[in-house]
Amino acid sequence: MENVPVGKVSVETNSRYGRIKEKFMGCYGEKPDFYARASGRVNLIGEHIDYCGYSVLPMAIEQDLVIAVKSNDSGRLQIVNTNMEYGMFECDINNFSINKEKPVWHNYFLCGLKGLLEHCKVSSPKGLQCVVDGTIPKSAGLSSSSALVCCAALVTMHANGQSLSKKELSDMCAHCEHYIGTEGGGMDQAISFMANKGTAKLIEFNPLKSTDVELPEDVVFVISNCCVELNKAATSHFNIRVVECRLASQIIAKTKGLKWREFKRFADVQKALGLTLDDAVNVVKEILHPEPYTKEEVCGILEVTADELSQTSLSANTLDVKSFKLHDRATHVFSEANRVLQFKRTCDLKPVDASVVLGNLMNDSHTSCRDLYQCSCEDLDRLVDICCQSGALGSRLTGAGWGGCAVSMVPANQVDSFIKSVTERYYGKDERLKERVTENLFATQPGGGAAIYVE
Repeated sequence: MENVPVGKVSVETNSRYGRIKEKFMGCYGEKPDFYARASGRVNLIGEHIDYCGYSVLPMAIEQDLVIAVKSNDSGRLQIVNTNMEYGMFECDINNFSINKEKPVWHNYFLCGLKGLLEHCKVSSPKGLQCVVDGTIPKSAGLSSSSALVCCAALVTMHANGQSLSKKELSDMCAHCEHYIGTEGGGMDQAISFMANKGTAKLIEFNPLKSTDVELPEDVVFVISNCCVELNKAATSHFNIRVVECRLASQIIAKTKGLKWREFKRFADVQKALGLTLDDAVNVVKEILHPEPYTKEEVCGILEVTADELSQTSLSANTLDVKSFKLHDRATHVFSEANRVLQFKRTCDLKPVDASVVLGNLMNDSHTSCRDLYQCSCEDLDRLVDICCQSGALGSRLTGAGWGGCAVSMVPANQVDSFIKSVTERYYGKDERLKERVTENLFATQPGGGAAIYVE
């Protein structure tokens, strides 16, 4: 299996790495041993379905996170962030805790550190001195937190002389992000390690597999941040959706005579019943009513007590949820999974109207996220509308939602006019947003995966 590459970087010609090295030497008085890099990502289509077992279609972006590292025998972890908003953090590398209630930035580093040390059974880990530098907009749905988890795991692996394949690192990092309470499905970690520069990826799960997807040459993807921030680990929004999908899959399984306790994901139920995705949408209409389900109603259908439901289906921060929108969540997941396959098929076949077809799929995805999954917000919906009015062939929210970014597919020859229009119509009307437009509105090409660099 392919391992993370180790390459050379020249701090004399690469000004960013030069600045990071200078910061490192200012903090610690020595030069770093190596640098680790992990990119952000934009999910082109396939939102909130990876944890349901379905394929997604992201690409890595050029914006990334770089950590300069020196290992030692101190038994301490020291982290300094070049963004002074985050400051510094220090702890015993053999004895630390991850606070799920207060998911501050360094906890994501600790997730990667803890996951790697446990996975590789490192008994005497090296002490680490680190400087973290990121260009991924925070809490914007571009996977800045997962990039930090992945980069921290990569740092810990290399510093302790371990060697894991990209696939093993992806699986491990998807699991260890659960330490902070986010029950994601593995897309962010997979694309972080498996990305190839210049191409998007179809990411499949169980087993994890990635396939290159060639995007149309006549379009460019532009990211725009609505500047509403949401840390998905700091609220229960994300995990409520995970639980709603789990409950819907279990009710469908029980109604169809399956051993429902063995199922937690729609993909497994679909496979067990031998359904197509279109069939699955019809089964949702047949079994689940559109009105929200109360917890008591769910318990009655599954024939369990509230305590049993908590053990079989709920998560720590969803124990007090009283009602669940199962019909709409299930409809979104099955239809979105279908859109991913249609997107991939269109890219492969390259019909004359490929860009139009892909744009329509992106628009339909946003409508489903907004109306059925209810993971958008007013500002993000307004931004998506402005993007469409400014010439995007398709535009949709990307990432967990409830804020963050839209991704728009724009004809290559109209990118400048598109950016000018969105700048004027969304960012230009607010002085606070106007000052940040260059970091929050940008075209991007498919970036490369995680890597280690040495001077």
